[in-house]
Amino acid sequence: MADRLNSPAARDVKFVMHPYTNMEKHKESGPLIVEKASGVWVTDDSGKRYIEGMAGLWCTSLGFGEERLIEAAAKQMRELPYYHLFTHKTHNPAIDLAEKLCGMAPGNMGQVFFANSGSEANDTAIKLIWYYNNAVGRPEKKKILARLKGYHGVTVAAASLTGLPYNHKDFDLPIANIGHVDCPHYYRYGEEGETEEEFATRLAENLEKRILEEGPDTVAAFFAEPIMGAGGVILPPKTYFQKIQPVLKKYDVLLVADEVICGFGRTGNMFGCETFGIEPDMVTVAKALSSAYLPISALMVSQDIADAVSKNSGKIGTFGHGYTYSGHPAAVAVALETLKIYEERDILAHVREVGPHMQARLREFQDHPMVGEVRGTGLIGAVETVADKATKRSFDPSLAVGPKLMMAAQQNGVILRATPGDAIAFSPPLIITKSEIDQMVDGFAKALDQVHADLNKAAA
Repeated sequence: MADRLNSPAARDVKFVMHPYTNMEKHKESGPLIVEKASGVWVTDDSGKRYIEGMAGLWCTSLGFGEERLIEAAAKQMRELPYYHLFTHKTHNPAIDLAEKLCGMAPGNMGQVFFANSGSEANDTAIKLIWYYNNAVGRPEKKKILARLKGYHGVTVAAASLTGLPYNHKDFDLPIANIGHVDCPHYYRYGEEGETEEEFATRLAENLEKRILEEGPDTVAAFFAEPIMGAGGVILPPKTYFQKIQPVLKKYDVLLVADEVICGFGRTGNMFGCETFGIEPDMVTVAKALSSAYLPISALMVSQDIADAVSKNSGKIGTFGHGYTYSGHPAAVAVALETLKIYEERDILAHVREVGPHMQARLREFQDHPMVGEVRGTGLIGAVETVADKATKRSFDPSLAVGPKLMMAAQQNGVILRATPGDAIAFSPPLIITKSEIDQMVDGFAKALDQVHADLNKAAA
């Protein structure tokens, strides 16, 4: 970087603290500076184009440059650029979006609390669960369970829910009253001779044992993504949610569905809950709610919870929680327009048409010497690499195979993401075409062969 002392790249290294980045390595490698984008493509400052195979961060569902969303934001900014929802204030866009979400959400959702990110929505859910149990006279029922490899955000409480080591190490997490149970990854954790259904049964039995060990009167809620995204695009084994939900109901444990990645069409249904038969008490959404054009998230709660929270706020004198930008009118306007576009263009039908093509193309890698498992549904998938296909042995972490694959794909014009276990995730904009899927997969195929050849050369 020394020969570019005043370049944007050098100034980035000097001044920007990057999330999810090896900051020491960043000093040497520098950033990829993205300058413009259109559709499923982004262009860097050298003019090179890339297919954005992750829709940014699983979020830019309608792709880049959607004029209707740009205009929705501009129109709202001219009319009411900002107002809040504190102390009995409101505005029409927030009312419209809350009503719309309650009408389309899985389960019996009665009210919506707006926030700005998935992390904030999940953090709010935790606070609301504690508040709710105090309100109904169960002050000991406060423990919350999530899953190993699950991802629920990075605020102090949401990062505690997240079941990934990097999100805990040296942050002094997790906090008290949050624990983790089995990761439902059949390929990795199914026992020899055990079917998917038997694996699901074992995990449900283990969940019940954990609740009994903790004490049913102390366990308040269970958080789950329909598909575990950042943990590696891990799909639930067959019958998993059908088996764990009766356990949760038996001990009056709330089920919070984290739909931050799956919500709004990613799996081919509007919500992942529909895809996997989940009946939640709370739902968190973000990302594709506004196609990521402006930050917005939401926590939807059942009517019973909303009623208890309302009564408790009357007892205390106020509901002492909220964000300055909760329900920001411009973000809400963009979200409303995003939902209109999903309906008018029948985005679900498009995902159901092109999703099987992406899944079929990804499964072509199943016989590759480096590939252990290919998994996914709709327009979300992953290719997990292994050092030994027969034993499923992972690569030594020091080899950084996942990051190498990610960078090799980038060199071949495809932006993807490495997840734990050297699995490469695919989550393109929902508007992607079959032709663009082919270009994305072909670029990854070149990267896979390049890294495979490099590993063989290094081992020789």
